[in-house]
Amino acid sequence: MSKIITADYLKIGNAQDLKGKEKIIYRFLEILPGLLSWLTLFFLFFFSFKKPFWVAIFIILFDLYWLIKTVYLSIHLRSAYQKMKETLKVNWLEKLKNDYPNKWQEITHLIILPMYKEPLEIVEESFLALTKANYPKEKFIVVLSIEEKNPKRKEIADYLKKKFENKFFKLLITFHPKNLKGEIAGKGANESWAAKEADEKIIKPLNLTEEKIIVSSFDVDSVIFKDYFAYLTYKFLSTPNNQRTSYQPIPLFLNNIWQANPVSRVMAFSSTFWHTLNQDRPEKKITFSSHSLPFKPLKEINFWQKNVVSEDSRIFWNFFLYFNGNWRVVPLYYPISMDANTAPKFWQTLKNIYKQQRRWAYGVADVSYFLYGFLKNKKIPLKKKFRYGFPTFAGFYSWATNALIIFLGGWLPLIFGEEKFRYSLLASHLPFLTRDILTIAMVGIVSSAVLTIQILPPRPPNYPKRSTISMVLQWLLVPITLIIFGSLPALEAQTRLLLGKYLDFWFTPKTRQEKRKD
Repeated sequence: MSKIITADYLKIGNAQDLKGKEKIIYRFLEILPGLLSWLTLFFLFFFSFKKPFWVAIFIILFDLYWLIKTVYLSIHLRSAYQKMKETLKVNWLEKLKNDYPNKWQEITHLIILPMYKEPLEIVEESFLALTKANYPKEKFIVVLSIEEKNPKRKEIADYLKKKFENKFFKLLITFHPKNLKGEIAGKGANESWAAKEADEKIIKPLNLTEEKIIVSSFDVDSVIFKDYFAYLTYKFLSTPNNQRTSYQPIPLFLNNIWQANPVSRVMAFSSTFWHTLNQDRPEKKITFSSHSLPFKPLKEINFWQKNVVSEDSRIFWNFFLYFNGNWRVVPLYYPISMDANTAPKFWQTLKNIYKQQRRWAYGVADVSYFLYGFLKNKKIPLKKKFRYGFPTFAGFYSWATNALIIFLGGWLPLIFGEEKFRYSLLASHLPFLTRDILTIAMVGIVSSAVLTIQILPPRPPNYPKRSTISMVLQWLLVPITLIIFGSLPALEAQTRLLLGKYLDFWFTPKTRQEKRKD
């Protein structure tokens, strides 16, 4: 198959990597998402002054759309959650042995854990979960790639090697050098280094078959459930064209949920629920955070891109463009548990949450990347480009604008509208109509509150019983979090891209703290 997208294209991080006309085109595509979001907000203010009747009608219709969307997403959330519950009941290793008695034993799992300065206890918990997997550990190649900047790297490496070296087929601990040319310090550069090290030091020397290696790229706080690798192997073997497929589990941000403050918990559960319900919409899925993928095509594109912030979603677009649209994500209705964002101090936690959301929202840089790729690659059908590109673009646009439209729209026409409008019947009813519609839309929040209790890990004995009640009451914070930790960081990310003030990778600090019973 001839390649339209070459290896050079896979190295594009932003418009600065191009020259001449190509740079101008790419730069315009970088500007586009932020420009559209800011124009939306500008026209919301402008028409509230010039055409308040228009804005009032628009806001009512938009709130109705929000209500319908909330119900729609709640149905998907419940559906995906039920499928996850059913998946957790199955002994996937036994099913694997019965359905693929020979093939499954040929599969090797390469597990990559990139590490910056996370506490040893967090990394050790992830390793312990691997040792408890209901799967032969002699099929595991585990690579911990520690950033060279970590002052305790040797101490951590020595401890983990001594404790876990004999637990897996191979354990490789490597140090990712700092300041390598063409890299920004981040997960993509680290895990790419780790994969290359594993290839050179283990895969090639042992002459392992590349088509039979599944790579799992995990955040270092990822704690697997016991049947994850059995289920992943089953899905890999049962999926047609499995060398052109990524596999996405459900991230549950629950490892330290009892230790987190209410704002952190709301954001953790919101992210959990969003990624859970998206499992039920595979036609819109791209990879996120911890996920799995085949080794051979990963090596063909020279592993993860090393000069981008959102490497977890960018790897999907790398594959999609390089293989002319012949790539997809298969949802795994199986969870991986990860950390909620916490810090020793409340205000630091809020600051960290904002920065984490901004980093995730900076995935909007993928929009210019795939739109530019769509212009270059004529082999991808237009229908497929639209099918994957439009929901991604629309998702980032909605992330930055929806909450602000809902919050501002019901009041701006009343504040800026002409006197004739302010004394109209529509103006007098507008706040109440929007309030009533959004109150009905709260059914989604109620549904989330109920589901929160169902997926919570057991309450630790040193936590008071009222902690469970706070897990429900915390959802009253949603209107605030939607704006402060939703729209605003997304709008900032798009604005930085619009202005060419590119973000570097921000490592989310990981902490654990105990709360004692009163």
